[in-house]
Amino acid sequence: MLGIITSAPEVTHVSKHGFWLLLDNEELLLPFEQFPWFKKATIEQLSDVQLPAADHLYWPRLDVDLSVASIRKPSDFPLISHV
Repeated sequence: MLGIITSAPEVTHVSKHGFWLLLDNEELLLPFEQFPWFKKATIEQLSDVQLPAADHLYWPRLDVDLSVASIRKPSDFPLISHV
């Protein structure tokens, strides 16, 4: 059973390949190849991330919702928008 997340999510690093998100004591990589919605986002847009529920992340400036599980194991979530 997972514990309760108490810290706000925080973007810790951005590169041309993706960005890293610190979620409580876990750092998650979001590669742009697998998460294309973020590729052209500004640092300000990436950094504005909310945690409305334990397994739900929301970027209001990008209108992107993601399950934390989809970041941990993207192969379990094969549908990707090509917008």
